[in-house]
Amino acid sequence: MITLDSLRPDPGSKRRKKRVGRGPGSGHGKTACRGENGQKSRSGGNIRPGFEGGQMPLYRKLPKRGFKNRFRKVYGVLNIGNLAEIRHEGVVDLAVLKAMGLVGKRNHLLKILGDGEIQRPVTVRAHSISKTAKNKIETAGGRVEIVSDRGQEANIV
Repeated sequence: MITLDSLRPDPGSKRRKKRVGRGPGSGHGKTACRGENGQKSRSGGNIRPGFEGGQMPLYRKLPKRGFKNRFRKVYGVLNIGNLAEIRHEGVVDLAVLKAMGLVGKRNHLLKILGDGEIQRPVTVRAHSISKTAKNKIETAGGRVEIVSDRGQEANIV
């Protein structure tokens, strides 16, 4: 029967740590497995990643393409059809939708789009909304509150 105290690693799977620079009797003395000369044999001698010995490195030869805007706004998007299915009394905002799992946790802004239909009145608080979505909500008797994102103008697209 196998018990925890009888478990042993497979033979040859565990190796002793290589102790370098501990004299000639260890087999790893004198140069401590670093070879005779060169940059890598010196203390503090290291070569940064991508360095090709002075040759133009590959990452500088390849063309650079595209642009990634660090300051872009990432909206959590919700359609009117999904909004109609929500059974929530009160204001529907980003926090409520995150709690329900309809908008990702990393989204900091909310945008409502006009795909689908809605019959019941709903109060929506969002950072941006499309014109068709705004018309559909107000036609159903609901209200739209636009929240500005960091003091900038509200977006009605």
